Amino acid sequence: MLIETVFRSEGLPATDRFDYWRELMSRTHAPMDLSSDFAADYQAEQRLIELGEVSLWPATFQPLVFRRTPKLIRQSDPESYHLSLLLHGLGGVIRNDSEATYVPWDFHSSNSSRPFEVRTSQGPITTVGLEVPKALVPLPRDKGDRAIVRRLSGREGVGALLAQFLTRVADDPHSFQPADGPRLGTVAADLLSALLAHVLDADGSLPPESRQRALVLQIRSYVQRNLHDAELTPSVIAAAHHISLSYLHRLFEQEEETVAAWIRRLRLEHARSDLADPALRTTPICVIAARWGFLRAADFTRTFRTAYGMPPKQYRDEACHTAE
Repeated sequence: MLIETVFRSEGLPATDRFDYWRELMSRTHAPMDLSSDFAADYQAEQRLIELGEVSLWPATFQPLVFRRTPKLIRQSDPESYHLSLLLHGLGGVIRNDSEATYVPWDFHSSNSSRPFEVRTSQGPITTVGLEVPKALVPLPRDKGDRAIVRRLSGREGVGALLAQFLTRVADDPHSFQPADGPRLGTVAADLLSALLAHVLDADGSLPPESRQRALVLQIRSYVQRNLHDAELTPSVIAAAHHISLSYLHRLFEQEEETVAAWIRRLRLEHARSDLADPALRTTPICVIAARWGFLRAADFTRTFRTAYGMPPKQYRDEACHTAE
């Protein structure tokens, strides 16, 4: 699994909890002044997941006020960009006498070199925080600084892709190896860079390799969402992303499989899972095949046998027998 450090305030004496949380937040993000009406017995949880130079920290905590002041900036500046994907609760951010309210699936973003104040609403707050060194964001510094304070949504486009990535890693760090951490950190930095460039309409400011990695992630997300569609082909995927078919194939030259082979494997994996599901025992095999894009039963049987060494009916019979 990924390298992970877990903190739960319940493991500390009540009188020590808020001070420890303040220190933890200062180490995780940047030195900040924290205050809370619940400081006498503060409840908080955090998991700090290391992704190379990037860090991810899912957290749930009681209402709080965060302040990054000019004095604290002068004392210490890690030169980083911070994003918090708000999953539960509400928050307000004050910058330069302007205030914005954030709701679930918004990103609150901040620049460690600029002052800000964050106030969370009453009730527990659940977020997934992301810390990315500015050096890993291949945008001109002035553009990155301008974009990071904009309202960023995790509901659509590149923002949704970044939100899906962060929640996927946060929800299941056990499915990755420690060596995957730096690679996942690169993906997170690329997606953040693509989101900021999109906000500024400045995609040309990103180096080609960052744009390509972000595009591959967008394509993968699109395929996962449309896997049921039997008409999902490399040509359709290329058209949906406004690129040529040859460019799509070039993008996947660095991947483990061609686009078509990857789609076929995903469909087979889903079909195999359905065939092994006792709740779907009476569903005809041809229906399951069609559900995952195989409209011709003979083609599905041949492809399934090639992949798994037996026809789908035999696989279902053996899987259901084992489950009994």
